[in-house]
Amino acid sequence: MKKMEIIKRKISFMGYETYYRSVGQRNEKAPLVLLHGGPGSSHNYFEVLDKLAEKDDRQIIMYDQLGCGNSSIPDDHPEFYTKETWVKELENLRERLHLHEIHLLGQSWGGMLAIIYMCDYHPAGIKSLILSSTLSSAKLWSKELHRMIKYLPVEEQAVIHRAEITHNFSDLDYQKANDHFMSQHIIKMTEDLPECVRREKIGGTVAYETAWGPNEYTPEGNLHDYEYTEQLSKIKVPTLITSGTDDLCSPYVAKTMYDRIPNSEWELFEHCGHMPFVQKTDEYIDLLKKWLDKND
Repeated sequence: MKKMEIIKRKISFMGYETYYRSVGQRNEKAPLVLLHGGPGSSHNYFEVLDKLAEKDDRQIIMYDQLGCGNSSIPDDHPEFYTKETWVKELENLRERLHLHEIHLLGQSWGGMLAIIYMCDYHPAGIKSLILSSTLSSAKLWSKELHRMIKYLPVEEQAVIHRAEITHNFSDLDYQKANDHFMSQHIIKMTEDLPECVRREKIGGTVAYETAWGPNEYTPEGNLHDYEYTEQLSKIKVPTLITSGTDDLCSPYVAKTMYDRIPNSEWELFEHCGHMPFVQKTDEYIDLLKKWLDKND
């Protein structure tokens, strides 16, 4: 296969800059735009999907949202870290890169952003939607994660509970327990993982804590009232939901979306956590290729 062209640039946005990375050349196929998690996780892990640009001869565009990565990080103005800002940033990216028709994939928080975009803004030109390990309800997410915490050793459950009661998340025992929980349901960081997954991320902490909260199961930031389950029927484009059996996005969370989005499909990846596209990259890329080609 020919080597894919990779472009890395920045575009202006609200007096700041958004960094984007595109792989492959524009052609008659609609590009795939990727929305990363967090808020504040950066695009890094999406680089495992570069192979899709080769396999499907399709341009893929990923970017760092305001507040992390190679984009501007205005941590002195945390009031910018809202769903409205990040939607405007997506709209700005589409406008400046002439992305009139696209497929849109959002993972974790990126999937929330995609749902907000589709339900509240009714954008034109979205050929299909891929919701990867995401959620439609902050309340349900918190409830499910607290259920999953009960599978931890009793002492770890206790320190997590104490941290939530005292709102002290700096305690070393809490951090160890939280790390253990996250490694079970996101991904275990090992040396054999792709470099882009292991690469240290830039910034993102202020964006995450401002918008979401101190951890995955305590949504108390400005997204605490994120409740879109009853609005999912507004999504009329073909939608693919993907998740893992060991995911923070539990099968119940995924099925909640699947049951309410018309014209949706759901693929559950066995033995995968929050990043099936990292843990089963080739299988995930094959699924995406078939999905995108079917919905062009």
